[in-house]
Amino acid sequence: MRLSRAEIFDPAEIVAVHVMARTVRRCYLLGDDPVSGKNFDHRKGWIEDKLRKLAFQFGIDLLAFSCLSNHFHLVLRSRPDVVQAWDDTEVARRWWTLCPKRKVQRELDGELVWIPAEPNEFDLNLIRNDPVKLASIRRRLSDISWWMRLLCQYIALRANGEEGEGLGRFWQSRFKAVRILDEEALLACAAYVDLNPIRAALAETLETSDFTSVQRRMASFAENVKEIANMEKVGAASESRDSRPRTDEFLSPVEIDERNDPIGSRPSRNHKRCSDKGFLAMAEADYLSILDWLARNIVAGKRGSTPEETPLIFDRLGIDSVAWSLMVKNFGRFFQNAAGKPASIAQARSLKTYRKFYCSRV
Repeated sequence: MRLSRAEIFDPAEIVAVHVMARTVRRCYLLGDDPVSGKNFDHRKGWIEDKLRKLAFQFGIDLLAFSCLSNHFHLVLRSRPDVVQAWDDTEVARRWWTLCPKRKVQRELDGELVWIPAEPNEFDLNLIRNDPVKLASIRRRLSDISWWMRLLCQYIALRANGEEGEGLGRFWQSRFKAVRILDEEALLACAAYVDLNPIRAALAETLETSDFTSVQRRMASFAENVKEIANMEKVGAASESRDSRPRTDEFLSPVEIDERNDPIGSRPSRNHKRCSDKGFLAMAEADYLSILDWLARNIVAGKRGSTPEETPLIFDRLGIDSVAWSLMVKNFGRFFQNAAGKPASIAQARSLKTYRKFYCSRV
């Protein structure tokens, strides 16, 4: 059973959602196309570039992403609490940047591109002085449906333009959305998304999984470790890490420390993402270790075997490693409208009609 978006998530609440969009007829319009003989890998770069811009402007955290040959996966977390802290001018400015009424041409990497013109007071007042419109836009800025609308529309128009087609469907249907109900499901979903290229035999290791959040995190993690090793003073290293751009700076941090992290929405300090709030009760290194362990165990022909002793992180979370590994491998098949432990799904209800969520389609 497929529920409407309003039944699964509400822009007015903080909720994590797994979304997936597939190209029309499952054609390889984002990779090597065996029909036309063309390679469209560069379109994955379009998606990642757009994700960076959306993560900066929207009140939504980007937790994980992966782009494959005929579909892409995202794990998003709406943050209406962050949006509420923005004043009217900030709301108007962000929306103008996302949906500008005027554009100007600029040269970028030797190519002329259209970018949003800088809004003037009149442009901003069209939003700020209209209370109904302002409230609607404030809500849109934490709405996952609007995020997906702008992303998919941009890619479809650019791809059609590249092919010399003014019209034509690029995406198969509306995007699939699964509400994530608990931490176990969030960890499994993030791992499922990050391991997609390995499961699809497009990569053998995490660091070679192109156009994924885990590749960006591993690159930044390696840079930080190397930098810290070369620094003599911890204070100088910390200052350098805060000011130096990271390849994963548009992604939400992994770790959320419930004891030591400041209370509140934690708006981003680097102005490259919505907030600095993490999403898992573990360090980034632990998360990467789990992914590496899973990659060795769920892919046929991979080296290694299931460890004799369960990793400590599974003990801390009270998760059965075998069952959890199976859930990661089959996340897309097991969950349709909501993801979580059986008890969490049994208690959850849709937002409008209060119907029960269904756990599996198989």
